Amino acid sequence: TLHKRSNRSLEPSQWFLLAALFWFPWIFSTAHLLLTVCPVRGVTQSVINWWFSANLNLVWLGLVGLGAQFYFLPKLTNRPLHSQYLALFTFWTLILFASWSGIPQSAPVPAWMPVLSTVATVLTLSTVLSFMVNVYKTVGCGCSQQTENLRPGKFIAFGAMAFVAAGLMNIANAIPKISAITHFTWFTVAQSQLNIFGFFAMTMFGAIYYIVPRVAGVDWPCSNSVRRHYWFAAIGTILFALPLAIGGVLQGVKLNSGTDFLKVTHDTLMFLRVSTMGEVLILIGNLLLLLNLLGLWVRYSKTRVVPFYKDVTTELKPAEVKS
Repeated sequence: TLHKRSNRSLEPSQWFLLAALFWFPWIFSTAHLLLTVCPVRGVTQSVINWWFSANLNLVWLGLVGLGAQFYFLPKLTNRPLHSQYLALFTFWTLILFASWSGIPQSAPVPAWMPVLSTVATVLTLSTVLSFMVNVYKTVGCGCSQQTENLRPGKFIAFGAMAFVAAGLMNIANAIPKISAITHFTWFTVAQSQLNIFGFFAMTMFGAIYYIVPRVAGVDWPCSNSVRRHYWFAAIGTILFALPLAIGGVLQGVKLNSGTDFLKVTHDTLMFLRVSTMGEVLILIGNLLLLLNLLGLWVRYSKTRVVPFYKDVTTELKPAEVKS
């Protein structure tokens, strides 16, 4: 389909999705070969694991999520993308810099590896800033939005903000002076989950709510559950990531000051409890999506599948009687 396209120029979203189509098989096959089929020896296994994790969480999820962002933001706001050149800059900096990140400062490997990983991670600031400027210039203020696009647009907008926040947290966690406090704490978990759920999953939710009714030709059975899902997911993500980030910083400060480890663990329980509340809200929102999808399937079956089945069986009956 791509090769036989009539319009030879590609949109920015197609750059990202096409790269993601080949990126995942490459990183997965490489990691599987070197860790399972023909396992390498020693600490090299950890290096490959860090490389695969960074490419999966930052590059592949970034390619798919940003591809959806660059498609839906202009479409839902009825405005053209501010700059394709800036989107191209985001594309190449994500691939070139994020793919080299992931190795922590404390890794027992040659010193050039963590240093190169730190430099590459800091350079992803250009990816975050170029995306942020492009989105701001595209969306702006006072843009015309259709009512039916507001609900998917909220998920997409939240995903865009989460991408910027998670990217800045990842950069901060790579700086040695900050990493000395935040490494081996809940701060790292907060950054990872904000990227996975706050950015990627929320963006995909917006895509699902926009695409599925158009593919099925049937509206959502409960449009209000879309709004409820957004609020449950958004509040849940904030309650999940923010307490872990704050608790992780406090945890790192106390550990570096020589506070007893058991006391530090006890002091972080409050943040974990609040984070658990966020996970519960996320679960409720996901169940709302599941119920909505099941309801849409039932409605699709009644309006499309059952009539089609009756038409086919009606046409077959005369042939059966004649035979």
